[in-house]
Amino acid sequence: MTDHTLYDWFARSVERYPDAPALEVRDHRLTYRELHACAAALAARILREHGRAPERVALLASRSLTAFAGYLAALRLGAVVTPLNPGYPARRNQGVYELAGAEVLLTDEAGAAQLPHFPERPGHTRLTLTDAEAATLADGAEPPSQERPGTTPDDLAYVLFTSGSTGRPKGVPIRHRNLSPYLAHNIERYEVGPGCRVSHTFDLTFDPSVFDLFVTWGAGATLVAAQRSELLKPVDHLVERGITHWFSVPSLVSVAAGLGNLPSGLVTGLRYGIFIGEQLTYRQAEVWRAVAPDAVIENVYGPTELTVACTEFRLPADPAQWPVTSNATVPIGPVYPFLDQLVLDEEGRPAAEGELCVRGSQRFDGYLDPADDQRRFVSFDGTTAEPYDGKGGLTTEHYYRTGDRVRYENGVLVHLGRLDNQVKVRGYRIELGEVEAAMRHHPAMREAVVVAVPGADGTELVGCYTGEELTPSAALLWLRKHIPVHMVPRRLVHLDELPLNPNGKIDRPALRQRFTDPVPAA
Repeated sequence: MTDHTLYDWFARSVERYPDAPALEVRDHRLTYRELHACAAALAARILREHGRAPERVALLASRSLTAFAGYLAALRLGAVVTPLNPGYPARRNQGVYELAGAEVLLTDEAGAAQLPHFPERPGHTRLTLTDAEAATLADGAEPPSQERPGTTPDDLAYVLFTSGSTGRPKGVPIRHRNLSPYLAHNIERYEVGPGCRVSHTFDLTFDPSVFDLFVTWGAGATLVAAQRSELLKPVDHLVERGITHWFSVPSLVSVAAGLGNLPSGLVTGLRYGIFIGEQLTYRQAEVWRAVAPDAVIENVYGPTELTVACTEFRLPADPAQWPVTSNATVPIGPVYPFLDQLVLDEEGRPAAEGELCVRGSQRFDGYLDPADDQRRFVSFDGTTAEPYDGKGGLTTEHYYRTGDRVRYENGVLVHLGRLDNQVKVRGYRIELGEVEAAMRHHPAMREAVVVAVPGADGTELVGCYTGEELTPSAALLWLRKHIPVHMVPRRLVHLDELPLNPNGKIDRPALRQRFTDPVPAA
């Protein structure tokens, strides 16, 4: 399967299942034949307006027919896709557009509002398409384009941008050959095929969306795109739209539960509930099992640099057999069997606990800016790992350093948190994930996040939680019985809900900012 491009996966289903439903978005329902015609006609329009096949296309669109057809049109032309999020600040989108080196900016109605921030320049093309206009393309109103000849699995498929420690987003280029083993593995594992109806909960700037689109289209299934408002009532969406495969961040479960929007006993057709993006707690898993008791629950993990996901763990059907973990989170797996992995301690030696490092067919070839590669990879001589210093060039032998701390517990990997979640407080080294795990064991605390902020006497911890509001003294006393005193947060704060970033993950930077006192004026 490594000889397929991303567009090939879609085109094979067009040939096999032309009249099967490929996409449901808002009021539009398109078969594979119709979606293919729409993408081909949009590609023809891009060719006509740009004057040639572009090398890179930026897609400022989300949850619209224009977004999905535009993604396919760009791939059909052999262009590298960089999604931009209409919900992000215009300045950030414009900056990413420049970093990506895009020549064409395709927007839907929501994205068009940011066009004033993208100055018109020679050699650059801006194209706005409403969903109504895109729908007419499916009727053959535009002549179909020809695919760019010579697109190979070694070419780039997309570039996504992640947050960088310097404040400059880091570009992560993913090649078609990185994607094929991922798609093939997941189509088989989750039994995706014609008749399956797959959720779409992720924005295109978040790489799990690649699962939504191309595991679905690569298997001949139907992509059912939820609007943001529908995600607040996932049970209604699951039932009314007949979803068979659900894929989301765990926080979505907590948010819906907090709103009282997770009634049990209604979801009968769901086959798989798959979660990614942050730790899946057992409390969240229990809530989801009550919603869809007949569905398989799977926890997966992976950074963008390893192509969406690289580990998987399936909970047994019987909760009595669910493995107990040290931090009350569901294990993340073993690593995919066709990838290589190491768990390294602080000295770079193999260990039962440490940083997860992975190499293999899904590992990307390095950041868009090679300067970002330094110390993000390691070579391993069989005894000790050596950080990559940026010299000599990356090879397939290098492992990517995920920056995530894991531990083998009962033979499976448990995610303990980010390495940068380890802080020193009054001389003690503290793993914030361990404090969060202790808080989650309190019967009244539903979710818990601990952040380190500057205090009068140095770094101090603030513990934020949802659920039943407790008196600070009682909660702190309870924690002192479960973790050492130096690990107990200085403050405990009850919140109605935890803030989420645009990808649906808990927004830790927002919490740190909220509880960081402003610096007094000089």
